[in-house]
Amino acid sequence: MTTAFKTDQYELTMLQAALSNGTAHKKAVFELFARRLPTGRAYGVVTGTARAIEAAQNFHFTSEQIGFLRSNKIVNEETIAYLENYKFEGTIEGYREGDLFFPYSPILTVIGTFGDAVLLETVLLSIMNYDSAVGSAAARMVQAAHEIPVFELGSRRAHEEAAVAAARAAYIAGFMSTSNLEAGMKYGIPTMGTSAHAFTLAHETEIEAFQAQVDSLGVKTTLLVDTYDIEQGIRNAIKVAGSKLGAIRIDSGNLVEETFKARKLLDQLAAFGTKIILSSDIDEYIIDDLYRAHAPVAGIGAGTKVVTGSGHPTAGMVYKLVAIEGDDGIMRNVAKKAEGKISVGGRKNAYRIINASNQITEEVIMAGRNVTDVKLPTHTHKQELIVTYMKDGKVVFAPTLDEIRDFHKKAIKQIGVNNTMLNPNTEPAVATRYEIGE
Repeated sequence: MTTAFKTDQYELTMLQAALSNGTAHKKAVFELFARRLPTGRAYGVVTGTARAIEAAQNFHFTSEQIGFLRSNKIVNEETIAYLENYKFEGTIEGYREGDLFFPYSPILTVIGTFGDAVLLETVLLSIMNYDSAVGSAAARMVQAAHEIPVFELGSRRAHEEAAVAAARAAYIAGFMSTSNLEAGMKYGIPTMGTSAHAFTLAHETEIEAFQAQVDSLGVKTTLLVDTYDIEQGIRNAIKVAGSKLGAIRIDSGNLVEETFKARKLLDQLAAFGTKIILSSDIDEYIIDDLYRAHAPVAGIGAGTKVVTGSGHPTAGMVYKLVAIEGDDGIMRNVAKKAEGKISVGGRKNAYRIINASNQITEEVIMAGRNVTDVKLPTHTHKQELIVTYMKDGKVVFAPTLDEIRDFHKKAIKQIGVNNTMLNPNTEPAVATRYEIGE
């Protein structure tokens, strides 16, 4: 499926102007990065890279799209001729998906002609901003939960295509499963789900609804007990399924309080093995409350908050030109200087300094050419961050989803538990230092 029209018109009008004076054919370097993290967050999670690479591969114009551009006189015939033959044949490199990012981390770098690279701006930002927002929120929830499993239940709170991407991003960040079947089929993510309040309301009594579910799905199912009254719902659930009931789910009320009450009642009813699953507009702060209270919860379902980035629905990433070929054939570093939106010019390399305890002490960004590398402190080593995803338009690095998920688990451990705790005054967990050359 083509991704060429998942873009803004100004990408094409810029191309037309660049074709007219030859700029379109000059070698260029674009960089995708975030200037800052949301207030109170110590890190972001790079999520969506594989989808972005796929989008770059599939960025080509169909005859129908060309017809639309021509009939609406959006660009001239010279530009249409260029677009008819467009295929990205440049290089894309960047941080590993699942890695952490901090202010100004060069998350993705796109190298090609100006004309080829400028066209990818909108679709790359669209994917990386949304997926990384979800991945970053999901990681905070997983860290707040510690060992309590977290499930993604947000499909009904997002655009239908975004819901699939959100499930993937949350899984990378450590969620155990998703309710979204498309995500399960497309990405191999474990799926889960039993029933909603509508199923209970569709029956004359709660007991009748529970009986129908247990008869169909077995006693190991999860019964939703808060349609009418939680205490009575639990009693009805055990009356129908017996003490071997797999789990109950609570979707309303004060979750900390209701969990303790539910556990006490289940134990009184000899349902010692029946687990308690929670949902109800849960975010990382509610999860943190549950963990700190030692609430006897066996699983947590997060929906609205995770698919909307838990208050930050975009990762704030931008896509900026950082180097362009001059008329003399030499690459020239360029950078935006406007107040509040300053960037650093030049193609980047990046690495982290890792201490003897496998913790990140600093992120170093090397910008431009002829940068003098620094001597590492004693008992530390360098961890290179940049990998090449596409070379001359061909994919050369494509880790599996489980490899990305495993990489994230290792990466987040490198900032230490203190930096994964929730604190509204948190600064970025890792300081960034520039080494700037020509």
